[in-house]
Amino acid sequence: MSDNILKQVNSYYTQKIIQNGATPQGVDWNSLESQQLRFEVLSTVITEKQNFSVLDYGCGFGSMYEYFKQKYFDFNFTGFDISEEMISEALKIYADDMSSKWVTSLNDTEVFDFTIASGIFNVKLENKNEEWLNYILDTLHKLNRHTVKGFSFNVLTKYSDKEFMRDYLYYADPLFLFDFCKTNFSRNVAILHDYNLYEFTIIVRK
Repeated sequence: MSDNILKQVNSYYTQKIIQNGATPQGVDWNSLESQQLRFEVLSTVITEKQNFSVLDYGCGFGSMYEYFKQKYFDFNFTGFDISEEMISEALKIYADDMSSKWVTSLNDTEVFDFTIASGIFNVKLENKNEEWLNYILDTLHKLNRHTVKGFSFNVLTKYSDKEFMRDYLYYADPLFLFDFCKTNFSRNVAILHDYNLYEFTIIVRK
């Protein structure tokens, strides 16, 4: 089931980047402002200003790296995305950048100080909620295996206004995912649900 979901997700986001190019809409976000706010919240997992490595899991064409270059210095950035079109776009944009690497696959043994996943759990398409939740939990275990110091991720919240909710999107229970992360990954887990978007972020410090 997980492989089938990945194929669907790959197709969905590949079409987005083909249709919209290197824009927030190209990775299915509404605006640059909301995208920047997400990066700000997600990056609170990072405790250093320099000399760290970070994996952007589901990096799109590299918008988070652009944000990181303004906030940090002397760090190693790896962008991973299953969409070859996304990575191809990132490689064009950052062709001469020696601090970043862009890949469509990860070695199981690769580890990074921090891992961040932005928006990868929102679009469930035709999958059932139970199937999508299992996919999320499986992916969280992968994030954990690739991470030494901490990881963060965001998900649309079940507390969204009903009139704005869409059938093809997944709205998670923040308390369930908090408990899952607390039970499986670390005693140091936080929910951030106070930044005025229809989502929440979970921070796991290891």
